[in-house]
Amino acid sequence: NPNAPIILVEYSDYDCPFCDIFHDTLTRIMSEFGTDGKVAWVFRHFPLEQLHPNAAKIAEASECVAELAGNDGFWKFSDSVFGSKVVDPEKNIVEFTDMTKLGEFAAAAGADRAAFDSCLQSGKYGEKVASSVNDAVKAGGEGTPYTIVIVGDQTGIINGAQPYDTVKGIVGNLVAQ
Repeated sequence: NPNAPIILVEYSDYDCPFCDIFHDTLTRIMSEFGTDGKVAWVFRHFPLEQLHPNAAKIAEASECVAELAGNDGFWKFSDSVFGSKVVDPEKNIVEFTDMTKLGEFAAAAGADRAAFDSCLQSGKYGEKVASSVNDAVKAGGEGTPYTIVIVGDQTGIINGAQPYDTVKGIVGNLVAQ
């Protein structure tokens, strides 16, 4: 619901292992609080290229999928990218996104494969991704994930991949108000 009273604007990096974990957290939050229109999740790009050199290109790919397959396609693509990696922060095991699978993920999300390949090769979303990075920095983001919680004219920050119970507590308290 774009008019939800509570908006979570998440700045994320597709190859960030903490963003991967937080993606699962926000997916659970939305299944609990988003279905009745009280909470909206807005995804913004914040690829940290010095740590994750492919993250900006994956972000561009997600925008191509959004163009070709709509909002649902964007989320399916994002779920596929985040779900394709092994992430175990305790054992320090992380697999970065297999760039050769982006077209497969796009097609599974509903995008025409040839149109997707053409869009991604064009680089047409490079500036949009760069602008999103600038917005994240202006908003105070120094790392990912970085989430701004907006309720009316007030804002708060969820910095990092806070545990599900912490985020549920924050959102639950806001919904109850």
